[in-house]
Amino acid sequence: MLRALMYILPLALTIYAFIDCLNTPEDEAKHLPKVAWVFIILLFWVVGPIVWFAAGKMRHAPAGGRTPSEWHRSHRMEWVAPDDNPDFLKSLKDENEKDEAVLKDWEADLRRREEELKKREQGDEGEKS
Repeated sequence: MLRALMYILPLALTIYAFIDCLNTPEDEAKHLPKVAWVFIILLFWVVGPIVWFAAGKMRHAPAGGRTPSEWHRSHRMEWVAPDDNPDFLKSLKDENEKDEAVLKDWEADLRRREEELKKREQGDEGEKS
């Protein structure tokens, strides 16, 4: 059992470091590009992950000495459903008003064209008689 643990623990650490490295934005990788860190983690599967966690990623300390989980809880972005979002509802209202204005212009243009056609048809019938 102890022999299996000697292989499973470094393998788990390597997998965790590899996934952490892939999920880290490029601008937060320190000293080397992310691709180089991936190779270091995979080629040196015991030392590579330890070096990645120690020096490879920018770690931000929480403000005011709070714990990281507390900081994340208080700064979590709150998603709002579209029907509860006032900005989204306003944009729908603005689009609706714009569409109604365009529709009114089209209807007015259509009425004008229909009247012109009627006048032409009446003029053509008057000439034929």
